[in-house]
Amino acid sequence: MARRLRLAAMEKPNQNYAADSFSSEDLISPPPVKKAKKSEETGCDNTKDPKIPSGGEEVIPAVDNRAAEEGSSSCISEEKKKGFVVEADVAEDKGARQAMEDVSLVLPDASLDFPGKLRCGHFAIYDGHGGRLAAEFAKKHLHLNVLSSGLPRELMDLKVAKKAILDGFRNTDELLLQESVSGGWQDGATAVCVWIVDQKVFIANIGDAKAVLARSSPTDESGSHTEACNPLKAIVLTREHKAIYPQERSRIQKSGGVVSSNGRLQGRLEVSRAFGDRQFKKYGVIATPDIHAFELTEREDFMILGCDGLWEVFGPSDAVGFVQKLLKEGLPVSTISRRLVKEAVKERRCKDNCTAIVIVFKRG
Repeated sequence: MARRLRLAAMEKPNQNYAADSFSSEDLISPPPVKKAKKSEETGCDNTKDPKIPSGGEEVIPAVDNRAAEEGSSSCISEEKKKGFVVEADVAEDKGARQAMEDVSLVLPDASLDFPGKLRCGHFAIYDGHGGRLAAEFAKKHLHLNVLSSGLPRELMDLKVAKKAILDGFRNTDELLLQESVSGGWQDGATAVCVWIVDQKVFIANIGDAKAVLARSSPTDESGSHTEACNPLKAIVLTREHKAIYPQERSRIQKSGGVVSSNGRLQGRLEVSRAFGDRQFKKYGVIATPDIHAFELTEREDFMILGCDGLWEVFGPSDAVGFVQKLLKEGLPVSTISRRLVKEAVKERRCKDNCTAIVIVFKRG
């Protein structure tokens, strides 16, 4: 059974709420230097070199002799309030890699030692590179640091919440770097994280892990969807951070780093934002996330969080359609997350570690 979080009842959604974009006010990090054309069905502008494929494009590499490891876990946590019930579960597979470096976290009730009236759920994927020590460290410390930095639990304040997330990322990275020095390790980890506080959803990411939202069409005055059979809209809620992208490359160069002809920082690291990566911090690698926030309404159906391995073989619309079909068949979220990862690795031959969290918003 999937992990479950019940949210309080909400007001009628604003019909003017944009279906495929988010206000720039919802971003903590500065906007791109040059605004690029939006990639297919994305809520964020990815400023990229024209030669680099869009994050929404589907790349299906071939791979043979894959050793698969698959798993998922579940639990239940509910609150006696009317409104949305959030069900979530995670699945993972090491793909063609010899070791699994992804780490995931599903916390339907993530208040820990910070109680409050606002219910809080937390979901995250940390994609390690060069090992999984940084990913494990971030899993253990990030959420606690976000809560201790002041994530609202009594009265929602958007600016306070975003600052808490921003400070939580910074504090986690600083502690991780100290730990890596004493431990003599140099690996790093990208991250995609979601906090659901009351009716507000916050998404924060560093690196190339992504979050995709599935949203239905607006409703008419009778309360029914305008197009009964209309497929859900896939909205990318995250911005990729890679050294080859103009905005990231500019920062790297100002820090004294070099983006090699292969698109990698110092010829080695593809991503430009990550936890850890101690040896690359002086060349412009940072752990400052992009942060988005939106109000949970009756139009939000589900979200998919995935490491870059998942998105190498699934486009945003493709993944949303895959999950939507299984939901219509009445399958539980735990089964859907496993099938999504199995499809990526077994059928589409994802050659990387593959982890996916499916978060479904159900009307209570």
